[in-house]
Amino acid sequence: MPDDRDGKPSIGANGSAVLTVPNLLSLARIAAIPPLVWAIVHHGSEAAGLIAFAIVASTDWLDGYVARRTGAVSRLGKLLDPVADRLVVVGVVAALVVRDALPVWAAALVVARDVALLLVGAAALWARGVRIDVRPIGKAATFALMLGIPLIAWGAFDLPLAGAATVGGWAAYAVGIALAYVAAGRYSVDLRRALSADAGT
Repeated sequence: MPDDRDGKPSIGANGSAVLTVPNLLSLARIAAIPPLVWAIVHHGSEAAGLIAFAIVASTDWLDGYVARRTGAVSRLGKLLDPVADRLVVVGVVAALVVRDALPVWAAALVVARDVALLLVGAAALWARGVRIDVRPIGKAATFALMLGIPLIAWGAFDLPLAGAATVGGWAAYAVGIALAYVAAGRYSVDLRRALSADAGT
């Protein structure tokens, strides 16, 4: 997982390990996408799908903690972690749109940002190993969106405490989407700086 301690762009990677606990957690998040989508789309299992989504999303913070505590930071992990985050969010958002539990415009804002981040990551990967460290604001945006989106859906599915879930969900979504686009802009600046530094070496 990228080191977010200083939030500055850097070049290179800290290791080449593959079968680390953080990497396995990231792969598990990706593997969980099909059952998550099925549970949300299938009538009668929406609550289970949303709860499972919250559990899967929480592993993003767990693998970062494990990576830092054990020193199991790897080149693959720095790629897998953000990709897993983006794929989980896009998959769940698509399922919620299919079920009319999330407005298309709200989903489009999330997906557009995630596609942009994937493109930034791809550009960095192609640039001879340049990597962009995850910023705290990016993690905060992801946390807010992964909290807000399932709460909005919980309300839309008219599950227990639907009213409170809807209000809390939209509040978290508003904060998350604002932070997400600020973070996306900062990542773009980080990429330009990292590429300039790489070109000068």
